[in-house]
Amino acid sequence: MTFKKFSGAGPVALVALIAGLTFADAALAQTAAPAAAAPPPKLDSGDTAWMLTSTALVLMMTIPGLALFYGGMVRKKNVLATVMQSFAITCLITVLWMVIGYSWAFTAGGGFLGGGSRFMLMGMKVSDLNGTVPESVFMAFQMTFAIITPALICGAFADRMKFSAMMWFMGLWSLLVYSPIAHWVWGPGGFLGGLGVLDFAGGTVVHINAGVAGLMCALVLGRRKGLGTENMAPHNLVLTMIGASLLWVGWFGFNAGSAVAANGSAGMAMAVTQIATAMAALAWMFVEWALKGKPSILGICSGAVAGLVAITPASGYVDPVGALIIGAAAGAGCYWGATALKHMFGYDDSLDAFGVHGVGGIIGALLTGVLARAAISKPGLIDGNAYQVLIQFYGVMATIIYDAIVTLIILLVIKAVIGLRVSEEVERDGLDLSLHGELVP
Repeated sequence: MTFKKFSGAGPVALVALIAGLTFADAALAQTAAPAAAAPPPKLDSGDTAWMLTSTALVLMMTIPGLALFYGGMVRKKNVLATVMQSFAITCLITVLWMVIGYSWAFTAGGGFLGGGSRFMLMGMKVSDLNGTVPESVFMAFQMTFAIITPALICGAFADRMKFSAMMWFMGLWSLLVYSPIAHWVWGPGGFLGGLGVLDFAGGTVVHINAGVAGLMCALVLGRRKGLGTENMAPHNLVLTMIGASLLWVGWFGFNAGSAVAANGSAGMAMAVTQIATAMAALAWMFVEWALKGKPSILGICSGAVAGLVAITPASGYVDPVGALIIGAAAGAGCYWGATALKHMFGYDDSLDAFGVHGVGGIIGALLTGVLARAAISKPGLIDGNAYQVLIQFYGVMATIIYDAIVTLIILLVIKAVIGLRVSEEVERDGLDLSLHGELVP
């Protein structure tokens, strides 16, 4: 009976039933689609090629860029010792980063420090945190950041630290200060990144970090013998200009490479880096010109580096107008940091590691909170506001306090065990011959 009634409706009812079930299945699939796991991103040859290029550019910043920049600013009797520091640090940090530094910075562990899953780079995956470049490339790119950060510190204690003490200090500092702070800001689960601190390419992790460590070194080691009475003018500003130029070019890998992709974010980071650097160089030059009567090559080069430093945390978040403002503030602010501030407190920051990198990093980090623009930055970010400035200030202060305390402990331990400073005789004769048995003819 029932069958007869059903069959009486016949093909029409059957078609309606099938259509209804099909529609329901489609609707269910559409509803469930967002919950389904997205396919993993595939390696991208364009992104990989850009990151390989960026890695080489950032390595060039340390050797030969920073080596020449600092090497030209010291006296001739210390030039080999100065360039040796950059080269030796490159070698030392490469090995330490491979052994444990990368794992502590960029693997999941806790809010303070990563884990040990990449000890000796074991288990390195095909794709990295971004998913479109090999993890080996991402690791090497971050290695170049880990290399240049301690190398920047050397400018603060030029002419007077023992080479053996320098090697111990840089190794311990890289593991106990750099890797933890890199994890705080960039690592999975890092507490500063979780709070929303913005640091696109290393204003906090690299520059404030290096600047504060440099200041602690200058304070613990004391002033150079003869400062204020002997001629300590740079021996070759052509080397310094070449070094600054290499830093400028390499910085495009530093900032634009931090997008970890060949995309619009990298393009904007490159554009604002150029604008801020040029503006800062002009700002420093004009301030110096007005106050001292002459624009110097050392001044314009230092201003350019100041602009590079200050735009680093902001490079993925600000527009060209913001870059111009940051550049102007960095040029004038770092000139003050390298002259008036240093003289006010009487410390001997030989090559202005704190005056440029510390002060410039702080300026850039805070102005990122003011000038960030949602239209060109990460999803969910709003335009610069007071709350973001407070978050940036918290990140700056957390970095300064931790860095200063741990750096001081490392310095005092090394001082007690092997000593930090060369003898007065070695300092007078020059580090090149006394420490390395070589001289520039």
